[in-house]
Amino acid sequence: MTESEQQSTGMSRRQSLQLGAFSMLGLLTTGVAKPADAASSATATGSGATTGDGHKLVPDQGVRVTERPKDYITPKGLKVEREIVNISDLKFNLNGYDLGNRILVMPQKMGGGVNLLDLGTGRALASLWYWNYGDYNPISHHIQAFPSKNPYQEFEFINSCQGGMNSLIYGMPTSVTDPPPGFNMYRVRFNGDVMELEENISETTGLGLGVHTTIRPSDAKSYCISDGQKDIFAWFDRASTKVLQAFRYDWEGSSPDLADCWSGGGVLKIQRIKPNPLTDQFDLRGTKGIKINWEMVPMGELFVPEGKIPGPNVRALTGADAFVWHPSGKWGAEIIRMLGGCVIHDVENGMMPVAYCAFPSASPDTYPVEQIDEDTWQVVIDKVYSPGHELGFSPDGNHLVMMNNGLENSVGIFDSSDPDPTQWTKIKQIIDPTWGKRYPSPFHMAFTPDSKKMYLVVLNPAPGRSGIMVVDTTTWTPIKELQNITQDMQSCTVTPDGKFLLVAVGGFQRYASGVFVLDVEKDEPVGFIPNPGGHHDLTLVPTSVNQLPFSRSCAM
Repeated sequence: MTESEQQSTGMSRRQSLQLGAFSMLGLLTTGVAKPADAASSATATGSGATTGDGHKLVPDQGVRVTERPKDYITPKGLKVEREIVNISDLKFNLNGYDLGNRILVMPQKMGGGVNLLDLGTGRALASLWYWNYGDYNPISHHIQAFPSKNPYQEFEFINSCQGGMNSLIYGMPTSVTDPPPGFNMYRVRFNGDVMELEENISETTGLGLGVHTTIRPSDAKSYCISDGQKDIFAWFDRASTKVLQAFRYDWEGSSPDLADCWSGGGVLKIQRIKPNPLTDQFDLRGTKGIKINWEMVPMGELFVPEGKIPGPNVRALTGADAFVWHPSGKWGAEIIRMLGGCVIHDVENGMMPVAYCAFPSASPDTYPVEQIDEDTWQVVIDKVYSPGHELGFSPDGNHLVMMNNGLENSVGIFDSSDPDPTQWTKIKQIIDPTWGKRYPSPFHMAFTPDSKKMYLVVLNPAPGRSGIMVVDTTTWTPIKELQNITQDMQSCTVTPDGKFLLVAVGGFQRYASGVFVLDVEKDEPVGFIPNPGGHHDLTLVPTSVNQLPFSRSCAM
């Protein structure tokens, strides 16, 4: 404003400077408000506004078409060939194999997120990182997706995140010494375009559990999450997130020495735990309730009696980190890694513990479960011959399998066809001469939908390379092994048509990552699908409840 203008308005120089500042503030404010104004109008969002199946308003960066100038003349000779691209026509082909239209969901463990791979087109459909939602140590660990008739339009999954100290156990040169506690559990939805974080189940329930997640295969209306640092598993109602039942497992070893605390026998206590009746919440978020500071890595069970994993309640550890469902949904088995066995729960009877199965060859088949009071049970075990790792039912429900790792290095097979779990019997031990000491060891498993084959990941610690063993389940005999495939081979699953085995290739220890694909008919490698970020688990999105019995809900 000039001096003459100031004089004409009667304003002093100080007043005119203030007015100038307010005017600039007004411009800035207007500049911030405009996008919000624009977003409220469908007509101002450009042609990008209706992309995607959801027909939602989306930002139109780069797609707005300007008005044609009045003097604009189209050159008569201009001919532009324009084509609408249908992404579904661009089929992904892996070394000559069509993997089908399926969506594979893979948590990124140390990457702190999760992404979706479209096996039909080879695209990464969507990604999400929990850091952006205020979780500053999300070790995205295990996952399971609910069935959806059309996963390309919509589906939902559950993703657990480990405790924070697990970020420090892989020898990474980092200045981090006191990471955030972790132990969050997320419910995430893919809406056809993007992933949406719908709920932190830990906030809703007051429980923080970080390991295996499994969905009830009979109706997909509920799910379980376990944690092997706290020895707790909880059963959640899908619609309300209400905790239907929760149990904690504690070990009371007979020997005063840590080295013999588990092998020398003792008592397994099983306690039903309940939320605060006033708040309907548990008080077990973050590190509350942990017994050891970080997880037992695969085949790391013996590190505990060796005193290599510290924690506030080490001697009580059981390693209860996975609940797998019987395909019928009537039974469920909680793995007890430190004891090489599992507790069978009666799902239809309030999840009551009813049997204990011991997998080492020298152990009795089962131990009786004694009820102490309304919410307490115990199992007296005379001797533990080997810890174990990973557990699963065959899709027909007739067999229950567990890895006896650490001392016995075998795979124990139970006949689980009897309607009474106390009558289940051990029928076979798979022993391979190449398995020795702690590694290489049989690790994760997957079955073909017809239950005729079982695939085992045979783990060598990175940088060693792992492999796949094929087992004929009519005789429970290994028939083929593919060795030296790549580092960090983790969880696996078979496609619903039974044609392909998909194996998560980890990379969370900074090695190779992606998906290894095997032709199930020939048991020959198909190839790798690259997927950076590091992975420990994977889930194919089922298109019906009937596909859950051969998913990772029933076999780890």
